[in-house]
Amino acid sequence: MAESVLVAMSGGVDSSVAALLLKQQGYNVVGAHMKLWDYADIGGDIHRDGRCCSLDAVNDCREVCDSINAPFYVLNLSRQFREVVIDDFVSEYKSGRTPNPCVRCNTLVKWEPFLQKAREIGCDYIATGHYARVERNDKYVLLRKGVDDSRDQSYFLWGLSQKALAMTLMPLGNLCKSEVREIARQHELRTSEKKESREICFVADDDYHRFLREWDRENNLSSTPGEIVNENGEVVGHHQGTEYYTIGQRRGLGISHPTPLYVLEIDTANNRIVVGEDESLFTSEMIVGNINWVGFDPFGNNVMNGHHAIHPGHHKESSTVSRQSTHITVQVKIRYQHPAATAQLVRLTDGSVRVIFEKKQRAITPGQSAVFYNGDLMLGGGLIK
Repeated sequence: MAESVLVAMSGGVDSSVAALLLKQQGYNVVGAHMKLWDYADIGGDIHRDGRCCSLDAVNDCREVCDSINAPFYVLNLSRQFREVVIDDFVSEYKSGRTPNPCVRCNTLVKWEPFLQKAREIGCDYIATGHYARVERNDKYVLLRKGVDDSRDQSYFLWGLSQKALAMTLMPLGNLCKSEVREIARQHELRTSEKKESREICFVADDDYHRFLREWDRENNLSSTPGEIVNENGEVVGHHQGTEYYTIGQRRGLGISHPTPLYVLEIDTANNRIVVGEDESLFTSEMIVGNINWVGFDPFGNNVMNGHHAIHPGHHKESSTVSRQSTHITVQVKIRYQHPAATAQLVRLTDGSVRVIFEKKQRAITPGQSAVFYNGDLMLGGGLIK
């Protein structure tokens, strides 16, 4: 009897082709669209653009499923998404950090509730259209970069557990985006030419300032104006709320200065924004907490991730990742589009790690994800503290 797979469908070309390929491979495919938010919560009709969670997206998913003879469902996860992702997004900005909601959504919304639904309807696996590769052997499940480096999405998946990965299929990991488009065209999928977006799904116009202002108004919240100071503590301007700034920001400071100034620090305790010149944005160290090792613990300690004990002795990627190490050398991405940089990780007593880069990195930003790699193997990640 063929195995069944519940495919997460956004209404875009990637998830459409993922469903098609799995159908061709002999799986019993079931499509499901996750309704994550309402337009009334994220800006109303004025900011509508037809991306995920719209009626158009649902209709696109349904037509693709009809074309491959697969049943289709819509799952309403908007309550979980608001509580876990949107509330955290707002809270992080107001705390002076810059969040990555896609990581939190993948870990706590898109995988766990989706896995539960898959079990309820008797599916053996779930599948997504992510450009990453799941690799299995008799000891553990690994996650590798997608072969299309320009599309690799492993960065967003560092929070997944062995239990989740063991039930996950990612059929696009060995394909390039151009190949995916061509497959969709050949099979005349409705989504073959659909425009994609890499922005935050619920900030429909990519204007998070607008989103925060409207969120405050709808939820009776407010921003507190304050001072913008230079590195010497001298007042050089004023801000309308620290949540409207991110590390490395240059535009929108409203400061006249002979040389460009950038945000160096968001000091919420004193309600101040600290600015300085570009060279002050470069630093060689950071602390990363909330660590999750996707498979084994590369420092050499066995890790219980999901229901599986992972043993580092089976790992043969590099001599720099060894048994019972106090420090290891890896490649680190500090944001999605950031080229991975070589760094040494030092385990700290509280479970976090100190990251020491070979070369200084620009605009390391608290709240963003730091993701650790050994070649194309994604080891895990955490949040920059």
